[in-house]
Amino acid sequence: MLAYEKKITPLAGQKFSNPDITLKGEERAEVALNKLETLWINTGTLCNIECQHCYILSSPTNDDLQYFTTVELAELIAEIRQLKLGTTEIAFTGGEPFMNPQMCDMLALCLQNGFRALVLSNATSPLQRPSVKAGLLALQKKYGDQLTLRISLDHHSAEYHDKERGVGNFSKALEGMTWLNANRFKLNVASRSIWGEDEQSARASFAALFSKYGFNIDPNNGGELIIFPEMDERVDVPEITTGCWDILGLSPSDIMCATSRMVVHRKSHDGYKILPCTLIAYDAEFEMADNLADSLVANHGNFNNGAVKLNHQHCAKFCVLGGGSCSA
Repeated sequence: MLAYEKKITPLAGQKFSNPDITLKGEERAEVALNKLETLWINTGTLCNIECQHCYILSSPTNDDLQYFTTVELAELIAEIRQLKLGTTEIAFTGGEPFMNPQMCDMLALCLQNGFRALVLSNATSPLQRPSVKAGLLALQKKYGDQLTLRISLDHHSAEYHDKERGVGNFSKALEGMTWLNANRFKLNVASRSIWGEDEQSARASFAALFSKYGFNIDPNNGGELIIFPEMDERVDVPEITTGCWDILGLSPSDIMCATSRMVVHRKSHDGYKILPCTLIAYDAEFEMADNLADSLVANHGNFNNGAVKLNHQHCAKFCVLGGGSCSA
C-alpha cells in the first residue's frame, strides 16, 4: 500500500470535510493563483535518513513519489514558456534531492533556461558524493547566485537536530555546509519551531553558530533563516473562512498557493500531477491536473476555476495562522 493511500480523508460532519463551507456553515476561504512565480518539483521521497516528524514520510525505503526526470522537467519548462506564465524560480524538494541521479542535470536545465534554482537538502552524504560535488561546482562557477541551497537544520544544537534526524547528522550537515560555504554557494537554512523556543532566542543562537563556522547567512533575515511552524494533523485548528482575512489582517495573495504550485510523480501513475503546494503531497483530492494549463482552470472538488479552497489542516495551521511559506 502506498503512503498516500493511508491518508484519511475527514468524514462528513468533521472539519475540512466540505470544500465549500466550514463545519460551522461559513463560506470557506480560497486563494487564486496571482502568478506562478515558483514551480516546485518533488524529486522523489527517497531519503538517506528518516526524520521523526517528516510531513512527507521520506525515508530510505519510501519511493511512493518516484524520481523526477530531466525529460519531465523539460516538458514543464516548455509549458511555462508556451503559457507565458512568467515563472522566475524552479525549486526542488524531496526526499533528499541529491538522491536523485538526475539532480544536477535538472539544475543545469533550469539555470541555462534563465530560472533561479532552489534546492532543499540535508547537506549530508548524498550531497557530499564526489560526483555531486563536481556537478555542483560546475554549476556554481557558471551561474553563481542563480542557484541557492537551503539546508535543513532543525535546531542550532546537535542535541535537538539529531533527536529528529539521527545521531551524527548535525555534524554531517555542518560538514556539507562548510564545503558549500567555502565554495561560495548561496546558502540559507530551514529550521523548525517544534521545541517551543521563542524566535528571538533561536535566531540569536543560530547567529552564534553561523559566526563560529563563518557561514554567510544573515540569521535575522527571514528569507535566509526560515523557522517553519509545525504541521501536525492531530492538532485541532480552526477552519479559514472568507471573513478571516480581515480579522487576521491578511490577504489571499499573502498565502503560498497564490504564487506557487508543486509537481509530483507517484510510482503508481504514468505521469506527473500538479498540486497546489508542497505540503499536501499524498492527498488525491488535492490533485489539480496532469499539466499546468489544465491546473490554471481546475474546477473540481477543492478547486474553483484554478483557485485553491483552503480545505486542509496545513492550509490553516502552517500557511494562514503560522505564516509559513516554502518559497523565500
